[in-house]
Amino acid sequence: MQAPLYTFRNLAHVYRGTSVLSIDRLELSKGGVIGVIGPNGSGKSTFLRIAGFVEKPTVGEVLFNGKAAGPFAPDVRNRVTLLPQEPFLMRRTVQKNIAYGLQIRKADSHLSERVKEALAYVGLNGKDLVQRPSYALSGGEAQRVALAARLILKPEVLLLDEPTANVDAVSAQLIQSAALKAQRDWGATLIIASHDWQWLYEVSDTVLHLFKGRIFGTGRENIVFGPWESAAEKSWCKTLDDGQILRVPPPPAADATAVIEELRVLGSGSPPTGASTICTITGIISRLALEKTSGEVRASALAANLPLTVVLPQAQIRGQSLFPGRRVRLAYDWTRLRWI
Repeated sequence: MQAPLYTFRNLAHVYRGTSVLSIDRLELSKGGVIGVIGPNGSGKSTFLRIAGFVEKPTVGEVLFNGKAAGPFAPDVRNRVTLLPQEPFLMRRTVQKNIAYGLQIRKADSHLSERVKEALAYVGLNGKDLVQRPSYALSGGEAQRVALAARLILKPEVLLLDEPTANVDAVSAQLIQSAALKAQRDWGATLIIASHDWQWLYEVSDTVLHLFKGRIFGTGRENIVFGPWESAAEKSWCKTLDDGQILRVPPPPAADATAVIEELRVLGSGSPPTGASTICTITGIISRLALEKTSGEVRASALAANLPLTVVLPQAQIRGQSLFPGRRVRLAYDWTRLRWI
């Protein structure tokens, strides 16, 4: 049995007195695509910096291929590379930016050809671009050059923190394609944090859902924030912008966060079973995406201003003729929520 690529044990990270990451134990396998999702402030960037060995956790241990490793350790610095959300380019030419990593590793044979190959990976013409100064690049070009500077190293692990957040649509597609090509061509393990949840589910072998610094699921869960108001029948509720009402059991606090784990789509004529504890709301499907690992379909829907996700078998998608723009009834048992 293959040993895990990463093992995180009893890990916690505190920033200015606030806990930003807490992982009791987590193992990640080699060679696949690992997606990391979660709202802003959930700890995604901190997790990637620790996994990229550029930051040391406050407490705990990170094993890489079974051996303890820390920031910039010789055993990992040539094998793991991180592309941060705001990549830094030196005020040099594109050629010198991309070649820098190889030069400090004293692996600079055939350098010009390798730089052009790395640029081609991210959809840029090396002949036209290599002598351009970094400050003359557009935002999308700068992000792709920064990625090329990582790809030229052919790392075992490539970590990407919101790689397409601040770029145009063309650059976003080329960045995504380049990362996946690296995974195919030399077996790089990709760990990607992104707000493009649908894309992550289409390409990831594993998805980690971070919330308030903790891993609590796979992203199939629906998170609903308070505040909540007391209602009838020992329940509480939240009123959406269009007047629809979400029912929940009494929360631990009025501003607690609810997790709906068993959301389903009702057929046009099917009444909800257990009607006294079933809450139904109407939403509009906004996107359908095939999950890589399960073969099921993730349907994203909007109920007023609330984004929701429900995972369905392909047969149900076909049988109910579900498509983007279709209005659907969503149901959940309001007594079976959990609070975080």
